[in-house]
Amino acid sequence: MLNRLEQAQQQWGGSLNAIDNWLTERQDVLVGYCQLAGLPPFDQADRALPKSADIQSFCQLLMDYMSAGHFEVFDQVVAQCKKNGPLSLALAQKLYPQIAKTTDVALTFNDKYAEMSSDAILDDFDQSLSALGQFLEERFELEDQLIEALYTKHK
Repeated sequence: MLNRLEQAQQQWGGSLNAIDNWLTERQDVLVGYCQLAGLPPFDQADRALPKSADIQSFCQLLMDYMSAGHFEVFDQVVAQCKKNGPLSLALAQKLYPQIAKTTDVALTFNDKYAEMSSDAILDDFDQSLSALGQFLEERFELEDQLIEALYTKHK
């Protein structure tokens, strides 16, 4: 996912301020995800579950990213796709429901973990985080298809 992000930043960086900001937020989400999951370069020597404060911080990053997508970037992308013609609009209309499914998974994760107490039992946290990671990867791929369609028409 981090490699894909770097490619997206190199390919589309500077093309639209909203996309630049969104990709920066995506990077923050990915770094937070890697920290929680104990993925390199954030290996956890003792493999302990993360602290509730770290989980809550990640949930806030995740919700900020989802909000930016839905309330800032998607509207701009879809509006621009309408201007670009029926093929671009059809792509946006096809991808948006798929992206919305990933939003539901992120919201469920947030609802479950954002307000938990410091002594909460996290028996299924690893599975929830893993499932979220799979949906985030799918979402980023779908978002990149939208960005590519927009960028291709404006380069």
